Amino acid sequence: MRSFGARIGRDAHVYPSARIYLPWMLTLGEQASIGEWALIYNLGPVTIGDRATVSHRAHLCAGTHDYRDRTLPLLRLPIEIGAQAWVCADAFVGPGRRVGEGAIVGAAAVVVSDVPDWQIVAGNPAQIIKQRMLR
Repeated sequence: MRSFGARIGRDAHVYPSARIYLPWMLTLGEQASIGEWALIYNLGPVTIGDRATVSHRAHLCAGTHDYRDRTLPLLRLPIEIGAQAWVCADAFVGPGRRVGEGAIVGAAAVVVSDVPDWQIVAGNPAQIIKQRMLR
């Protein structure tokens, strides 16, 4: 992926079955990972921070259309996944969203609003269920 322009940190891991739409629009931090069958639809820039995890079959979608315009022009909105964050299996993160540092997006959650640092969200649409506390 580096040869196609992806910026990938030391000891980062991307499973071979993960689909990265535009590698040159991806920044993957040190020790970060993208799981099996994850879809990074990065029409806009996608940044995944150090030690962050995007689990299997998660979908980061950095493209949409402006529904207010008859011609539905393409919008390429960035996604940021903060350091030490975890996007769990089958979760969806929409265009222009930020998942904060240390935050967790629960399995199959749908993120349509930014997720604050160190919060755990779940559901559709994703809502804060508790604060993440490390031991």
